[in-house]
Amino acid sequence: MQRLRLKADGRIVELRDGREAPLAPGLHPDKQDSVLPAVRELRLRAKLTQAQFAARLGVPLETIRNWEQGKRSPQGPARALLAVIAHSPDTVFAALATPR
Repeated sequence: MQRLRLKADGRIVELRDGREAPLAPGLHPDKQDSVLPAVRELRLRAKLTQAQFAARLGVPLETIRNWEQGKRSPQGPARALLAVIAHSPDTVFAALATPR
C-alpha cells in the first residue's frame, strides 16, 4: 500500500522506509506549474466537460474556468489533488464519488 503525505506547499510525497520521496519525480515547489499538467489537459484526458470536472472535484465551475484561462492557478490542496489526478485519475475520481 502506498503511503502519501500532503505538504503545506501543496506537494504530495510518498513515504518510503521513513523517508519522503516526490510522488511525481521532478515536482519542486518552484517548478510545479511547469511540471503539473494543465487543468484543461487533465480534464480532457478524463473526457469531462468543465461542469462535470468541477462537480467531481467539488469546486465551482468558475474555478475550473479561471484555472484553464490562467486567471488563477490552483494552490495548496487543489494543486495536490490535481497532481494525484495526473498520477491516477481513476482512483481519485472513484474515491471522490464514494458516498460519505
